[in-house]
Amino acid sequence: MEKKTVKKKLVLKKSVRRILNHLLLTTIIFLVGLILVKDNPPLKKQISENIYEKSFKFTKAKQLYDKYFGSILSIDKIVQEEQPVFDEKLAYSKKSTYKDGVALTVTENYMVPNLESGIVIFIGEKEGYGNTVIVEQIDGIDVFYSNIEAANLKLYDYVEKGELLGETKDDKLYLVFYKDGKYLNYKDYI
Repeated sequence: MEKKTVKKKLVLKKSVRRILNHLLLTTIIFLVGLILVKDNPPLKKQISENIYEKSFKFTKAKQLYDKYFGSILSIDKIVQEEQPVFDEKLAYSKKSTYKDGVALTVTENYMVPNLESGIVIFIGEKEGYGNTVIVEQIDGIDVFYSNIEAANLKLYDYVEKGELLGETKDDKLYLVFYKDGKYLNYKDYI
């Protein structure tokens, strides 16, 4: 019994030591970064422009974090075992080019599924499209879902593939695919 208790204490000490080492290393890297930025005005300007003038890609940051540090939540396995209530695929009867994307003919009050997992980066009105939800997908593509009433979504919510985004206001759903400053051909994605 004593050997097991001692072994558990050693494992716990190693885990605590590892966490403290990670925190110390992160703090050192952060402080060195601050010093470099302070002493280098061109670098400071470049960082400022990238943060305040360009769109920050949350999904890329999440992928990097998961790759090097693992998942943020320790309960991921429990959450992944749950099955979603709404898990649908996109269904439409007709499609036609509309402005920078596509207009899909769907049923009245069609329940709109998310095409790929990502983060909600916009909820609001877009000129010519109506009420719009923009999801930045894991692959870095921003998808505009327009002419819909958002269903209990908030800015920066993470939405899974197939999850309900909202209902169309009538029988039209507008989709636009956008990446790196360019509108993409919808035919490659639906």
